[in-house]
Amino acid sequence: MAKRVAVVGAGVSGLSSIKCCLDEDLEPTCFERSNDFGGLWKFTCAAVNEERQNSKFRCRMGDSFVVPSSAQEISKDGMTTVYRSLVTNVCKEMSSYSDFPFQEDYPNFMNQGKFWEYLQEFAEHFDLLKYIRFKTTVCSITKHPDFSKTGQWHVVTETEGKQDRAVFDAVMVCTGHFLNPHFPLESFPGIHKFKGQVLHSQEYKVPEGFQGKRVLVIGLGNTGGDIAVELSRTAAQVLLSTRTGTWVIGRFSDGGYPLNMMSTRRYINLIAQVLPSCVLRWIQERKLNKRFNHENYGLNIMKGKKTKFIVNDELPVCILCGAVTVKTSVKEFTETSALFEDGTVEENIDVVIFATGYTFSFPFLEEPLRSLCAKKMFLYKLVFPSSLERPTLAIIGLIGLKGSILTATELQARWATRVFKGLCKIPPSQKLMADATKKEELIKRGRSKDTSEDKRDYISYMDDIAACIGAKPSVPFLFLRDPRLAWEVFFGPCSPYQYRLMGPGKWSGARNAILTQWDRTLKPLRTRIVHDSSKPASMTHYLKSWRAPVLLAFLLIICRPSCFFKLVRDKLHDRISPYL
Repeated sequence: MAKRVAVVGAGVSGLSSIKCCLDEDLEPTCFERSNDFGGLWKFTCAAVNEERQNSKFRCRMGDSFVVPSSAQEISKDGMTTVYRSLVTNVCKEMSSYSDFPFQEDYPNFMNQGKFWEYLQEFAEHFDLLKYIRFKTTVCSITKHPDFSKTGQWHVVTETEGKQDRAVFDAVMVCTGHFLNPHFPLESFPGIHKFKGQVLHSQEYKVPEGFQGKRVLVIGLGNTGGDIAVELSRTAAQVLLSTRTGTWVIGRFSDGGYPLNMMSTRRYINLIAQVLPSCVLRWIQERKLNKRFNHENYGLNIMKGKKTKFIVNDELPVCILCGAVTVKTSVKEFTETSALFEDGTVEENIDVVIFATGYTFSFPFLEEPLRSLCAKKMFLYKLVFPSSLERPTLAIIGLIGLKGSILTATELQARWATRVFKGLCKIPPSQKLMADATKKEELIKRGRSKDTSEDKRDYISYMDDIAACIGAKPSVPFLFLRDPRLAWEVFFGPCSPYQYRLMGPGKWSGARNAILTQWDRTLKPLRTRIVHDSSKPASMTHYLKSWRAPVLLAFLLIICRPSCFFKLVRDKLHDRISPYL
């Protein structure tokens, strides 16, 4: 009899979890509280109408301003959905499901509607929708009385006021990061005196209604940058407040190719492991400031603060044109103005938008598991809670990554389903808890840094999870068997298809998907072809003959012991760091 698996949420990670269950002959049942799949990527006109109604509610009531007392009052069902103008930050070839490439005519970076179409195609192609129960809320997930033997869970759900109880052999939680808006009103003295409109970025959907207003956006992440740029076209003035600053990168690199495809490569990752961090940081800063000097634009990161990046092609131009003004953090609000940390004051502010991110929680889990899952350091490889004696609950998608979250959640789901079946093993809970507790103690004593909230390196994390499955691509093996493919895997973009080349879940179309990824990248761009026979052969043509010897040289480096890299890195650091 197939094991029954409960999947909580039908967003991008929920869809991949359903498919991975089916791939491993498990029986999934997905619970989705809304009436459609896609999670935050499902934009509807109803969301816009609700946003407008909520905005009216948060305007002046007499002479006093009403601020929501809790995050759940912000929207009717607490659902987070994207704003209408959102465009993906990761190109299509680096953010697809590993065995379902985007169609070649899809743009490299998509708006919400186009990306949701892809999710719809994926769900229909693998016939996933019949496993989803819509308008169903998960009320509680508790251990079965004989959990230590069976690993089973009691799941209580509610559909249109009617509760249902069922027993499942495993649970996959796919609710993601963007659950509860973080509204730090207590950190802004005087905000309750402010007579303008206050809202969280979760409520922002369209720019209509902000014409001619002076808008203050607090928080410079991807969302804050996007909203500031869009409102700069309609508002009278947009002020963008940031505490730390940020590095701003674009979606394309030199030559106009998608940045992700040019920078996320295995050979670059190998070089990064050899070079000292100070050298990498120096190279990075020089390259980013070559595009525009971040200090001149008020975007440079304050000393002692963590390095941070956002993707935004238009923000520097908006600042250059004066449509967006970058400010320091807000010290205090008055009824109509804001006082900033540098002593400047901005008068007649009409709207304040808090782009201050989100907090995640698992209200349906019982204590102490609920609190434990909220601490990422107690999640083994950010998936399995360390305290469970039976690894039958997986948290999918609770990860910050320097790359596509979608591809990582799919790999997490592939691993989790194989653990559920007993095909992959993880260390015993006693060891996992001891390691996590020891790390927590070292952090409290100041002897170690808490990196659990940092964004993980894309290739390193993907390879780590793939190795647990047995799906990590072996470049030396590929070189002996298929040199052309090995070249693309090592020197080309580290696209998700690489994790379908070998091992469990191997896909027969992976090789072709890798070799044709540039065709799909260029197809939507080349809408006007001008034939020029006098054009000289490209440099790539001449380099093709050097593929084998260059690849062989890198393989020799890869096969060296790790101490070789440590020795080189330490020597370089000692020699170079004084000059930097």
